[in-house]
Amino acid sequence: MSFTLAIVGRPNVGKSTLFNRLVGKKLALVDDQPGVTRDLREGEARLADLRFTVIDTAGLEDATDDSLEGRMRRLTERAVDMADVCLFMIDARAGVTPIDEIFAEILRKRSDKVILAANKGEGSAADAGVLEAWNLGLGEPMRVSAEHGEGMAELMTTLRPIAEEFEERAKRDAPDTNIELDEDGNIINGVDAKPMQIAVIGRPNAGKSTLINKIIGEDRLLTGPEAGITRDSISVMTNWSGHEMRIFDTAGMRKRAKVQGKLEKLSVSDGLRAVKFAEVVVVLLDAAIPFEQQDLRIADLAEREGRAVVVAVNKWDVEDEKQQKLRDLKESFERLLPQLRGAPLVTVSAKTGRGIDRLNEAIIKAHDVWNRRVSTAQLNRWLIGMVEQHPPPAPGGRRIKLRYMTQAKTRPPGFVVMCSLPDKLPESYSRYLVNGLREDFDMPGTPIRLYMRGQGDQNPYKGKKKSTPSRLKKHLDKSK
Repeated sequence: MSFTLAIVGRPNVGKSTLFNRLVGKKLALVDDQPGVTRDLREGEARLADLRFTVIDTAGLEDATDDSLEGRMRRLTERAVDMADVCLFMIDARAGVTPIDEIFAEILRKRSDKVILAANKGEGSAADAGVLEAWNLGLGEPMRVSAEHGEGMAELMTTLRPIAEEFEERAKRDAPDTNIELDEDGNIINGVDAKPMQIAVIGRPNAGKSTLINKIIGEDRLLTGPEAGITRDSISVMTNWSGHEMRIFDTAGMRKRAKVQGKLEKLSVSDGLRAVKFAEVVVVLLDAAIPFEQQDLRIADLAEREGRAVVVAVNKWDVEDEKQQKLRDLKESFERLLPQLRGAPLVTVSAKTGRGIDRLNEAIIKAHDVWNRRVSTAQLNRWLIGMVEQHPPPAPGGRRIKLRYMTQAKTRPPGFVVMCSLPDKLPESYSRYLVNGLREDFDMPGTPIRLYMRGQGDQNPYKGKKKSTPSRLKKHLDKSK
């Protein structure tokens, strides 16, 4: 999906009807009674060849207390903050109301891109309302009918340059991954010189925003004792100890059972998107409650996405039994995340700044390992030694032969082994080879991809036309 569009407006202006039209299904409940939608609903929208995420929101009410209407308003305002584009809908037949004017002012302050849509715009009865919409100060109103599909072509024309802008931004920010190598370990296609992309991921209140503020040397990000202040992924550019970096601060990720509101689900999905835009993922733990299930899921996600991982344990300044705690942390890490064996584990204090330099060194090393290249000659000498030390199994009495090995990719390192019976090689033997690569070529912690490929029939005469030997041919001719 290239961008996110939030449909906002007061109750009963047709937001859910437009949402259903954009996603092509009746996902949102529609009724003449106002206030039917109370939660956020997300869907995959399609307008001709445009693809984007659309959010249906609760109707904006003029309430700021803790009532249901007030909570619905806060939920919608958060959706406005998270969305890339807001489509503000009014009822063209009812005209502009005082509540429309209040929320037009909110959108001018909170959203960079706002599209004004005058819904129920079919027929002359809507003319006065469309003209009145100019007074909201949000540009030219778009005349649409969500019920009958009018104005969809104009909406697509308006959204297309926005989609192209976000697509260009995604190409610019996305890291170069799975870089192909030749047999000598050289990069086939050059890697663009971009700032190093770092995502700081963790549970709520682990200290992610405080840590980033300490790194950049200013209070750029909102912090506080309350959990869950950060709602969407925010990136900051900085030069950290001579290295240009873009650091993503993300919303805290709680256990699935505790993610109750649709808003927090959107926040979590935004954090997962930040992992895909990162090269190195810093999993930030709270020293008091490290390695909960959600922490393990986050680290495993980063590994499956092929990103380098650094584990940082925050609030180390308030820890009393530091040596024993550190031993317990390392033991738990090796046991619970064997797929990231050897990944750096750094203790820090985001509040005081202690350990920040060590974290910088760990990130730089993890990035270097993520880019590690090994020559084919080294790999094949290493493979011979590994096979001699522990030969592969012989399923059905047929020994699996590992003939040749080369590095095909980097970011993360990816290796190809040409062998007989690749489908018969057990997963345990692949793990044996991956662990050997980590130890012998100094690649701790980084994801390693190992692919087994068969070489087919080794008969050199396969495919050639069969011929009769000349002496036998002469004998056959005489016998005739």
